[in-house]
Amino acid sequence: MTVPAPRGRAWLGATLLVGIAYLVIGRVPVPVDRAWRLAAWVASGVAFAAHIGYEHFRLKNPPRVAALHAALAVAIGAFALALAGMIHSWSTTSAIGPAWLLALVAWPAVTAIPAFLVALVAGVLLARLRPTAGRSPESEEIR
Repeated sequence: MTVPAPRGRAWLGATLLVGIAYLVIGRVPVPVDRAWRLAAWVASGVAFAAHIGYEHFRLKNPPRVAALHAALAVAIGAFALALAGMIHSWSTTSAIGPAWLLALVAWPAVTAIPAFLVALVAGVLLARLRPTAGRSPESEEIR
């Protein structure tokens, strides 16, 4: 019998899963073709949107918390991709340049900050669309 994870930690599993999905999407060996790159962007966008939806609808996290978790997943994926690139570079050249060490910090930051902002806006919009418990959308005042 499996004991379900406490609701407070459910976000961690989702965040790690989506971060790994970004790694897999980014590392799948495909032909260098514009259509494949576009498909990878779309798949990443779907994973990002699904993560925000999960945080909002299933976990009922506030927009700031959901955005933080989504940005963390993006940072995990970016770090994993930088690490994979560094390992590949090391295996082919037997050296790790300083640019790869910088990439381990820069890639997560450069991707997570915009991801946080986009997820925050999406979370705020979703919160405005979802009626407050006990009220109908018609009872909301027009602002």
